[in-house]
Amino acid sequence: MTGPDDSLVVHTPGDREIVLSRVFDAPAHLVFAAFTRPELLARWYGARGWRLVECDVDLRVGGRWRYVSQGPDGDRMVQSGVYRQVEPAHRLVCTELFDDQSYPGETLVSHEFTELAGRTTVTTTLRYATAEGRDTVLRYPMARGYGEGLTRLAELLHLTTTMRGETP
Repeated sequence: MTGPDDSLVVHTPGDREIVLSRVFDAPAHLVFAAFTRPELLARWYGARGWRLVECDVDLRVGGRWRYVSQGPDGDRMVQSGVYRQVEPAHRLVCTELFDDQSYPGETLVSHEFTELAGRTTVTTTLRYATAEGRDTVLRYPMARGYGEGLTRLAELLHLTTTMRGETP
């Protein structure tokens, strides 16, 4: 699926991968910060109606992360993992596992931050342990929820670049 720069693009290049990308009007160092700093993650992460109520980030190779989200009806979702690669403003790789996961195995999550003329493309590749796991996730509204979060991120980045006087 494709869309304009401000929408989420989703591809399934293999039987175990989902690739999501979106362009932001902000430099890569700000976008990377929004993906790694708890005080910023709390302002955008999650689908509409969901919010982070706990956010722990130990941003180093081997460091752990854990997010606890709460939905509009009080539902909770817990996800966590370990950072495998941390290259500020360029690349972030970690594992991901949900406490109540409905598919087998850990997911490997890779975020690539590519800046061109002050705009940053974030390409997220999710590699599931099995094809069945990937197919299970595709049946969920994951892309919609992730896209809603990224829309909030775009709004946050706009405010940040406007307030700091940085050129998007």
